[in-house]
Amino acid sequence: MYLDYSFLILVLPAILLGLYAQSKVQSAFRTYSQVRSSSGLTGREAARRILSSYGITDVAFEHISGNLTDHYDPRTGVIRLSDSVDSSTSVAAIGVAAHEAGHAVQYATGYFPIQIRSAIIPISQIGSQLSLPLLMFGAILGSQSLVNIGILLFATVAIFQLVTLPVEFDASRRALTALGASGMMTTEELGDTRTVLSAAAMTYVAALITSLAQLLRLILIFGGGRRRD
Repeated sequence: MYLDYSFLILVLPAILLGLYAQSKVQSAFRTYSQVRSSSGLTGREAARRILSSYGITDVAFEHISGNLTDHYDPRTGVIRLSDSVDSSTSVAAIGVAAHEAGHAVQYATGYFPIQIRSAIIPISQIGSQLSLPLLMFGAILGSQSLVNIGILLFATVAIFQLVTLPVEFDASRRALTALGASGMMTTEELGDTRTVLSAAAMTYVAALITSLAQLLRLILIFGGGRRRD
C-alpha cells in the first residue's frame, strides 16, 4: 500500500503533467503548421541563414522521418530535420528548425551550460541503466551502501534534466532573436513561433518534475531503512 500511495501521490501527477505537456506541444505545432511564413523560407533555409549570421559554415543538414524528431547532433555536426519541418514554410517549422540551429550556435560559441550537459550525458546514461538494478540488489541483500549508490546514480538523471532546462530555453531565445533581427519573421509570426517553442519547453520542465518525483519516491522507499553492509 505504501508503494502504491507514493506512486499515486508523487509520480502519477508528474506523469500526467508530462502527457499534458506533450499534448500541448503537439497541438501548438499542428495549429501553427497551418500558418505559412510570409518569408516563404523553409525550415532548413531559415536554420541555414541563422548559422550563416554567426559565421558557422561547417554544420550539415539531413532529412529524417517522423514528426518532431528534429535534433542537432554535436558529434557529427549535423542538424536533422523531420518531415514536417525540413521543407515546410510554416512558422512552426521555421521555429523548430531555428531552435536546432540555436543548439549548433551554442556549441560553436562554447555556451557553458551545454558543455556541462555534454559532460554529464555519459554519467546520466549509466545512472539510468544501473540505478534500479542496484536498488533492487541492495534491498534484497540488505545493503544500504548499494541502495545509496543506486539513489545517487538515479539522481544524475534528475541533474541532467535540470541542466537541460537553461540549454533549451536559451536555444529558443536565440532562435526568436535571430528570426526577428534578420527580418525572416514579422512580429505576429514571432508570437506564433514563441507559442510553439514555449509549449515545447514545458515538456522539459515536465521531464525534470517527473525525475525529481521519482527520485523522492526512491528515497522514501529505500533511503530510510538501516540495512547491513
